[in-house]
Amino acid sequence: MFGLSELKQTRVYQEAKEEGKLEGKLEGEQEGKQKAKLEAVPKLLALGLTVEQIAQALDLDTAQVQELAQQER
Repeated sequence: MFGLSELKQTRVYQEAKEEGKLEGKLEGEQEGKQKAKLEAVPKLLALGLTVEQIAQALDLDTAQVQELAQQER
Protein backbone atom coordinates (compact mmCIF):
# COMPACT_ATOMS: atom_id res chain seq x y z
CA MET A 1 0.00 0.00 0.00
CA PHE A 2 1.25 3.48 -0.85
CA GLY A 3 1.99 5.92 1.91
CA LEU A 4 1.13 9.58 1.46
CA SER A 5 4.65 10.58 0.46
CA GLU A 6 4.82 7.82 -2.15
CA LEU A 7 1.38 8.73 -3.47
CA LYS A 8 2.45 12.36 -3.92
CA GLN A 9 5.30 11.21 -6.13
CA THR A 10 3.10 9.35 -8.60
CA ARG A 11 2.34 10.80 -12.01
CA VAL A 12 -1.40 10.39 -11.48
CA TYR A 13 -1.23 12.44 -8.28
CA GLN A 14 0.87 15.16 -9.92
CA GLU A 15 -1.48 15.40 -12.91
CA ALA A 16 -4.54 15.55 -10.66
CA LYS A 17 -2.90 18.24 -8.54
CA GLU A 18 -2.06 20.37 -11.59
CA GLU A 19 -5.56 19.90 -13.00
CA GLY A 20 -7.03 21.05 -9.69
CA LYS A 21 -4.81 24.13 -9.66
CA LEU A 22 -5.83 25.02 -13.21
CA GLU A 23 -9.53 24.57 -12.47
CA GLY A 24 -9.22 26.75 -9.38
CA LYS A 25 -7.42 29.47 -11.30
CA LEU A 26 -9.99 29.48 -14.09
CA GLU A 27 -12.85 29.57 -11.60
CA GLY A 28 -11.24 32.52 -9.81
CA GLU A 29 -10.81 34.40 -13.07
CA GLN A 30 -14.46 33.87 -13.98
CA GLU A 31 -15.59 35.07 -10.56
CA GLY A 32 -13.42 38.17 -10.92
CA LYS A 33 -14.86 38.98 -14.34
CA GLN A 34 -18.41 38.54 -13.05
CA LYS A 35 -17.69 40.79 -10.05
CA ALA A 36 -16.30 43.50 -12.33
CA LYS A 37 -19.41 43.38 -14.51
CA LEU A 38 -21.70 43.68 -11.49
CA GLU A 39 -19.68 46.61 -10.13
CA ALA A 40 -20.04 48.40 -13.48
CA VAL A 41 -23.85 48.28 -13.44
CA PRO A 42 -24.46 51.25 -11.07
CA LYS A 43 -21.98 53.38 -13.00
CA LEU A 44 -23.68 52.61 -16.30
CA LEU A 45 -27.09 53.32 -14.80
CA ALA A 46 -25.78 56.70 -13.61
CA LEU A 47 -24.72 57.44 -17.19
CA GLY A 48 -28.31 56.91 -18.28
CA LEU A 49 -28.12 53.49 -19.91
CA THR A 50 -31.21 51.33 -19.64
CA VAL A 51 -31.30 47.98 -17.87
CA GLU A 52 -31.62 46.26 -21.24
CA GLN A 53 -28.65 48.12 -22.72
CA ILE A 54 -26.48 47.25 -19.73
CA ALA A 55 -27.53 43.61 -19.78
CA GLN A 56 -26.72 43.35 -23.46
CA ALA A 57 -23.40 45.20 -23.22
CA LEU A 58 -22.15 43.19 -20.25
CA ASP A 59 -23.72 39.89 -21.28
CA LEU A 60 -25.74 39.70 -18.07
CA ASP A 61 -29.25 38.52 -17.38
CA THR A 62 -31.77 41.39 -17.52
CA ALA A 63 -33.31 40.31 -14.21
CA GLN A 64 -29.90 40.47 -12.56
CA VAL A 65 -29.31 44.00 -13.80
CA GLN A 66 -32.84 45.02 -12.77
CA GLU A 67 -32.21 43.71 -9.25
CA LEU A 68 -29.02 45.75 -8.98
CA ALA A 69 -30.84 48.81 -10.30
CA GLN A 70 -33.48 48.48 -7.60
CA GLN A 71 -30.80 48.16 -4.91
CA GLU A 72 -29.30 51.45 -6.06
CA ARG A 73 -32.54 53.37 -5.56
